[in-house]
Amino acid sequence: MYQGNDVCGLCEQLENRSISARELAEETIKREEDLAHLNAVSHFDPELVRQKASRSDALREAGSGGKLCGVPFVAKDNINTIAFPTTAGTPALEANTPESDASVVSLLKNSGAYVGGKAGMHELAFGITSNNSATGPVRNPWDPSKIPGGSSGGTASAVAAGIFPFGLGTDTGASVRLPSALCGAVGFRPTVGRYSQEGVVPISHTRDTVGAITRSMRDIALIDGILSNDDKPYVKVDLTDVVLGIPSEVFYEDLDPEVETYIQTALSALEKSGATLVDVSLAEIWPLNEAVGFPVALFEVMRDLPAYLEKHAPSVSLPELISKIASPDVEAVFESQLGEQAISEDAYLSAIREHRPAAQALYESVFRENQLNALVFPTSALRARDIGQDETVVLNGNAVPTFPTYIRNTDLGSNIGVPGISIPCPDVEGLPVGIEFEGLAGRDRDLIGLAISAERVFGT
Repeated sequence: MYQGNDVCGLCEQLENRSISARELAEETIKREEDLAHLNAVSHFDPELVRQKASRSDALREAGSGGKLCGVPFVAKDNINTIAFPTTAGTPALEANTPESDASVVSLLKNSGAYVGGKAGMHELAFGITSNNSATGPVRNPWDPSKIPGGSSGGTASAVAAGIFPFGLGTDTGASVRLPSALCGAVGFRPTVGRYSQEGVVPISHTRDTVGAITRSMRDIALIDGILSNDDKPYVKVDLTDVVLGIPSEVFYEDLDPEVETYIQTALSALEKSGATLVDVSLAEIWPLNEAVGFPVALFEVMRDLPAYLEKHAPSVSLPELISKIASPDVEAVFESQLGEQAISEDAYLSAIREHRPAAQALYESVFRENQLNALVFPTSALRARDIGQDETVVLNGNAVPTFPTYIRNTDLGSNIGVPGISIPCPDVEGLPVGIEFEGLAGRDRDLIGLAISAERVFGT
């Protein structure tokens, strides 16, 4: 029923009674059962989905219910929901049943949507493959032998496969945009602070943000309006007025040849539609970016995660949680912060007080000096690879480390807190390829308007 349809289309159908919420729920249940092999959905209750849908139909018949009345969504399993446990994909939190929804979930429920399930993820959101030793690997709907990306791999897989029309993920370094790119969905990471992080299992309050994964840009505009309480119309963008920066250094280096081909096709389509493409340099920003990324994330997680546990799961201590981590890559990260290798307070404070502000200023100066509307670049240097290649993958004949290679292009925006949107490239054969548009902090609606215009040009 909603194969090929997006949230906006479903809302129209529900409003004109061409479908009911209960009918939509039955399709959701069937899709989840038929595609259970993807392991995209970690918690699901068909009877609860039916109950929520029937209540939505009753509200609509009574003339009440919000704009999303009757639309189910999936929430990443690190986002608190009262309907399902919130485990963050880690054994110590298997019994974590929050007493309240995360703020973003409450906003969607107030608009009439309901939580239909929880999505699988990389354990504690500390990885990009969603190959979780505790819960098993999440699989890519385009090829179940491939990774979906991560850490919001379950959300992206479930949305791209048509199990749910939209979902929520979280993004600290790539975790909404990358899986969206690898699964052929649309993923939006907003400016840090645009959405509430209350009730979300954290990594870093400086870098974390909830983000939406959808099937269309108009759905991103709709969901963003709800989650930000900023539903003023997005600015309709004429691409003839748009200047896009091409940061060739790093972003366009050592690309998979097929990724490069599809990105160039997308750039040509934008240029033919009137956009101006200009080469820009961010060379000076990379040492600053390196000084921010891991020092901030690793220092803050050792403080932010205990604060979440104290408030939402007081029976679980940080040492207990770490001792039960199942995935070797995630265990190694946390173990590194328990000894002499732990990030020092001096390194952290330098990152926060000096390097991050300097990187933000450089980024803004590139926009200002080139009169840019956005940067545009491949979301990832490579497509989805086989499940199990957690340490290294082969790129252009060379074995390269999996994690930094996949997050290379998304990492900077995360560290400086700016918005980014990944949408599918046009005319791609086989596994999807994503292209990202990245803007200035606080200019989210402008970036959404631009990406809507780009999507229209691509026909995706």
